[in-house]
Order: sequence, then structure tokens, then C-alpha cells
Amino acid sequence: MSMDVSVIIVNYNTKELTKNCLKSVFEQTKDINFEVIVSDNGSTDGSIQMIKSEFPQVVLIENNSNLGFGAANNRALKIARGKYVFYLNSDTLLLNNAVKIFFDYWETSEDKEKLGALGAVMLDAEMKESHSSGNLPSYKAEIKLLRNCFFDAVGLKKILKKIFHIRNRQETIGEVGYIVGADLFVKNDEYAFFDERYFMYYEESDMQNKMALAGLKRIIIDEPKIIHYCGQSEKVTTKHYSFKKKTSFYFWESCLKYYKKNNYSFLRFFVLKNLIFLVFILTLNISTIRKFNFK
Repeated sequence: MSMDVSVIIVNYNTKELTKNCLKSVFEQTKDINFEVIVSDNGSTDGSIQMIKSEFPQVVLIENNSNLGFGAANNRALKIARGKYVFYLNSDTLLLNNAVKIFFDYWETSEDKEKLGALGAVMLDAEMKESHSSGNLPSYKAEIKLLRNCFFDAVGLKKILKKIFHIRNRQETIGEVGYIVGADLFVKNDEYAFFDERYFMYYEESDMQNKMALAGLKRIIIDEPKIIHYCGQSEKVTTKHYSFKKKTSFYFWESCLKYYKKNNYSFLRFFVLKNLIFLVFILTLNISTIRKFNFK
């Protein structure tokens, strides 16, 4: 019997999140041949024992160390038997038969040979639209992000939002630049692999940039319903850093790797690298200072 979809989940000390995620996958996924592969990055919280005892049908890969997001997914991809692969974060819950919805959409699409990836408009814990997609990285966007990181660190971001009535961007249905890696449905081919030089962040952008260069579309569809407890699976990985995701070492390290690989311009890269260093140091100092209560 052929396998339609391989659901791949990376776990790193997210025992309860992974348990709930797996439960939702097996409860919601129907009328399709699928397998679930969990690639564990050396968890020490009992995750492995939980999976073996409560989900014996899961294919478990024990990496014995934290390989990073992309590398752990690649380990699972190498043994995946599905025609398609569904990369799913451990901090997600399926609310409907999302796996089959993605599969049917791809199989019945008139442009299926031009498809590169599918995703959904994910929901947060309050059932509001969560970050699900975006434009492929650009120097202009990174400069803006660096500015916002600094404003956020010094407490200006909330003030600016009130002054200029800045609103959160609504997620797009249809073709997008990239789909976030929390729910990424792709064909099991050469484009499904992640570049393992990224420990975490930017690996899905890099993958989908290759798709874009090959003329493959990345599309958000609205039928799959998925909750993403955004950031929950990252808390363990970045526990040694007190600053937020966007000012974390991993994020900006991956940012530089992306631009050096995909958009290399010596002058622009030099400027971006030094701005990142400056903002990183400033936000680190501000975050450290805020830990103390000076009187």
C-alpha cells in the first residue's frame, strides 16, 4: 500500500506539547494513508518514553543531541515513505482533517506541477489569526526589523503603535513568499530538504527561495484549521537567552547566513552585519539592565 503523507515532527524537551500534537494528528487525520515520524533532538524530559508507550505507531528517531530544526527534519525525511511531507511543529494542534485537505488540494490542482509548498492561516491560543506566511527576506525588511527590535527593547514600540495606529498585518490567502515552518506541506523531492547550516530560523525561507527560483509556488489555503502556540517550542531551545526571538543569537546568525548564501552583495552584507552587531549589543545591554531594580 502506497503512503500518501509523512507527517514529520521535531521534538526537543516539549513532552506535553508533542503529546497533544500527536493526539490531534491521530484523532483528526482520516481517509488517507499516512505515517508520523518524530525526530527527537536529545530530549531529557521523558518525551521518548512517552512516545514509545502512548504512540507506538510513531516512527521515532533518537538523535541523542540537539541537531537543530533543519537537520532533525532531514533525518526524518531520509526515511519518509510518503509522496508528500507535512512538517509540523510540536506546539501545534490540528482542529480538522488538515493532512487530507492539503493532500487533496495538491492532487486535484490544475497547477500541481508548479506547486512547491502549501500552508494554512494558523490560529493562536485565542483562535485569532497567527503569523503563517510572509515575503521572502529582503535587505529593506531586515533593516526595518532591526529598527523595530531596538524600539521594542527601549520601550518605544507600544508608544509608536498608539501614535500611528499601527495594526497587525492580516495573513494572506493565496500565493506568498514563504510559509512558516510550523505547518509546511511539500512534495517528497529534492526541494523538501533543509540546509543544515541553519541551526534554527530562516531554514524555511531558504528552502522556499530555492522553490521560487525554480518557479514553484507557495500557497496558503484557508480550509485546514491549525492552532499554533507560537514560541512555546522555542522557549526550551533559547532558554539560555533572556532576549526575545527576534534579538536572539540564532535568529540573527541565520539571517546573516541567508544573505551571504542568497543575496550576496559585499557592501550591503557588510552594512547589515554591522547593524545586527550594534542592535544585538544594545538590546542585550538593555535587557540585562532591566533585570535590576535600581533605586
